Amino acid sequence: MIMVQSFKTIWTNRNCRWGIIILIPILFAAILGVYLTPFNPVSQDLDQVLHSPSWRYLCGTDFYGRDLFSRLIYGSRVTLGLALCASILAIGAGTLLGLMAGFLRGWADRIIMRAVDIFMGFPRFFAVLLIAAICQSGFWATVIVLALFSWMETARLVRAETLTIREALYVKSATALGLNKWRIARTYIFPNLLGIVVTSFTLLIGTLIIVESGLSFLGLGTQEPAASWGTILSQGRIDPFGAWWIATIAGLLIVITVVGFNLLGDGLKQLQDESKL
Repeated sequence: MIMVQSFKTIWTNRNCRWGIIILIPILFAAILGVYLTPFNPVSQDLDQVLHSPSWRYLCGTDFYGRDLFSRLIYGSRVTLGLALCASILAIGAGTLLGLMAGFLRGWADRIIMRAVDIFMGFPRFFAVLLIAAICQSGFWATVIVLALFSWMETARLVRAETLTIREALYVKSATALGLNKWRIARTYIFPNLLGIVVTSFTLLIGTLIIVESGLSFLGLGTQEPAASWGTILSQGRIDPFGAWWIATIAGLLIVITVVGFNLLGDGLKQLQDESKL
């Protein structure tokens, strides 16, 4: 019942509603993609090279005769999977460190916030490029690299919110009763952080989709013959006018997906701000 009521509240927000409408077919295709693809995404057919979109090849074929529709669906699983896993790691680390900094204060706060300053001092995309170039490319290597430079904003937001919540009367009462600090943090503070954590998570996914696509575009993320939206976009630059459908369709998918997550994140932030009024 609570979940139904929460969904109704989210659905009443225009940004959330449009974000959900945009993301549902994309997530559906990513989850059930293996049952939707008419062709093997890595199977080459040199007799069908660079076919423009048609009834047989809905999104055309690439330079190796591979069906682009199938590759885009499989690529959605890779791109969204990378962004999702990296976001979970980054949000988890940022929430834990921000909660520790805001609740424990003292030396823990100073160490964590100096680490935040140091990591935020590096241009994220160039730092990710450097590490990705040095390390061996792969799914989990890319996930760890993306998460490593994506937790700082969440840590700052959670710390600021924790500093406000720890001054609440019910938290001071629990402290005065001598309850364990971690029990107070887990029972009284963390539940009040869920709104900001979910909002940050949603917005971060969109950001990491762009970063992952950029890495794959430059050949430092997903490697051929595996498909991701970034690798497909990279292949489209070989002949952007003659084979316009390769880069155009992949680029539109990236833009639409990021817009969907950003709309959902903005809507959740609006709802969160309204609940504080």
